Amino acid sequence: MSDQALASEVGGRIEQLRLEANITQKTIADQLGITAKTYRSTIQGHGKFETMIGILRVLGKLELVDAFVPETPLSPLMLMELKGRKRKRAAPAKEEVVSMDDEKDDLGW
Repeated sequence: MSDQALASEVGGRIEQLRLEANITQKTIADQLGITAKTYRSTIQGHGKFETMIGILRVLGKLELVDAFVPETPLSPLMLMELKGRKRKRAAPAKEEVVSMDDEKDDLGW
């Protein structure tokens, strides 16, 4: 499934939540301070993530954001290694080191 198709699928599910709550698109748009066109665009997968979160807030379904990307606690070993600091960067993949002995064995003939 493409990113756009997945975004449209999520938007469709949120739209179903709106219908089940019996709230109009205009009501949600007015509460968020956006136009109905922006609401429809967001539901079709073309809007900002921030707008989608606002829609979920109006629908009373903000807990779905936590289910979407749950918080992952650090392992105890990682906490000890970081000494209480939060990690801010990912480390680059370590490259395989070629020793001089390996180069002598393979002359490339």
